[in-house]
Amino acid sequence: AVTVHQVSRARSQQPFRKLKGLVQAVRFHPSKPFLFVATQQHVRVYHLLEQKLVKKLLSGASWISSIDVHRTGDHVLLSSYDRRVVWFDLDFASTPYKTLRYHTRAVRCAMYHPRYPLMASASDDGTVHVFHCTVYDDLMRNPLIVPLKILRGHDAVRGLTVLDVAFHPRQPWLLTAGADGAVLLFQNI
Repeated sequence: AVTVHQVSRARSQQPFRKLKGLVQAVRFHPSKPFLFVATQQHVRVYHLLEQKLVKKLLSGASWISSIDVHRTGDHVLLSSYDRRVVWFDLDFASTPYKTLRYHTRAVRCAMYHPRYPLMASASDDGTVHVFHCTVYDDLMRNPLIVPLKILRGHDAVRGLTVLDVAFHPRQPWLLTAGADGAVLLFQNI
């Protein structure tokens, strides 16, 4: 079940009585009252004030591991255990704009930088792929995705390697958490 807490009003609500599938991750829209709920194979976008389904994104992935929403709110990034990173452009279709297959094992996490045109994906193959991704204001131009670097540094523990990745809020720095118990900071991206 998904429970939304309003701290300012000291209230909680469960907007979805019957949610199809196991919830893997949830994210809020940066400026609208939308909630992105990622189940195993789909992402459902709910309007919290009207409490209704706005859009259903068809990922084509067999098991979604994480979700992130771009700071503009118009793009969604998914990672999946079947070695894919899926990019959605919400202004167009409910099918993926681009599917990236750079990893050889399960992708645990993918996320956008909150300030810079960067994105990263972390995988059990021991790598973190960093991409330059420019999103244009002009709807006639597609987003530009360019691979920048492949980062390594974590050791495998029982088949798991890089479990999570997070960007610094103001600097182009990347933090990774591994199954080996280490947290690494990459500054020269």
